[in-house]
Amino acid sequence: MTDFPGRQNKAVWLDEKSNVINAHGGGILSFDGGYYWYGEHKTEGWEGRLAFLGVHAYYSTDLIHWHDLGIVLKVTDDPGSPICRGCRIERPKVLHCPATGKFVMYFHSTDADHTLARRGLAVADSPQGPFHFLGAKRANAGKWPANAPVCDASLIPPEAEFVNGENDKTRRYPIYARDVAGGQMCRDMNLFVDDDGTAYHIYSSEHNSTLHIARLTPDFLDWDGYWFRVLPYAWNEGAALFKRNGWYFLLMSGCTGWNPNAARGAAAQNLAGPWFEFGNPARGDGAETTFGAQSSAVFSVGERYFAMLDCWNPENFIDSRYLWLELQFPSDDRFEMWNTPYFSLTPSEIT
Repeated sequence: MTDFPGRQNKAVWLDEKSNVINAHGGGILSFDGGYYWYGEHKTEGWEGRLAFLGVHAYYSTDLIHWHDLGIVLKVTDDPGSPICRGCRIERPKVLHCPATGKFVMYFHSTDADHTLARRGLAVADSPQGPFHFLGAKRANAGKWPANAPVCDASLIPPEAEFVNGENDKTRRYPIYARDVAGGQMCRDMNLFVDDDGTAYHIYSSEHNSTLHIARLTPDFLDWDGYWFRVLPYAWNEGAALFKRNGWYFLLMSGCTGWNPNAARGAAAQNLAGPWFEFGNPARGDGAETTFGAQSSAVFSVGERYFAMLDCWNPENFIDSRYLWLELQFPSDDRFEMWNTPYFSLTPSEIT
């Protein structure tokens, strides 16, 4: 592939005008023969973790050469808005809704101190934006999970008494029961569309201890009330949900903040489970920290599947790099990923 080398992983990736691509924690939307990459626009230093501009988007026909579409969801200077300048807009993902023709964006909406856990929602008439912010809220208020019991929440301590990292206290309480009234916590999140066109929202919840998968309404703008808990008390984030040959897969990371850790993989033949974990899918040198990266999304090109990962740089977030790795499937029910120097596709592979 010397005539089409692709992108060198962990290098500075430039767009067609030689500007640094700035789309972190992102995902790919395949639409109308092209690819749209949406991600967090980061700025310099530690403060660069905050949203001072908004969600950045790029367009490509080959996943190698990228055209800058600019900021497609802009922050506001209104201090009362969930997307005011200096907030946090994290892990934006976009779906096209066939029922309405709209493009729907979900993201983790929180404040600078990371004390909120809400789903931000925006919509656009075009994949190029602009996206219009519709609000931020927690998930499935008033609805109980399909795979966990209704129980008394009166003795569960208030939210402020828990931490979001792995701990024994969270394990002792059905946090989901506490949050039925006001809605479930939504942190790291992703979107998934099944073979029948049904869309789902997956997010870290219950103080990051448990993943939730929630079915969306046909217009993709809300949850329809059916949701279930996945891998309870395993503390997963950075989750990417995808499907291959009848199997559902999760690529995840542990909850260690900006520091890399060993990736995690899980598989199921039904979205609601049972899910089985098969450990770290990373292989080779550096696998113990997922090659210094954290998962963000998985996209497919034909029969090939690629993981998008971020190499975070908390000292200077604008210099965080990208690592895109092809997934290998040694059996139908598990995947692996090896650290390779390039993300590469030949023109004939782009469909």
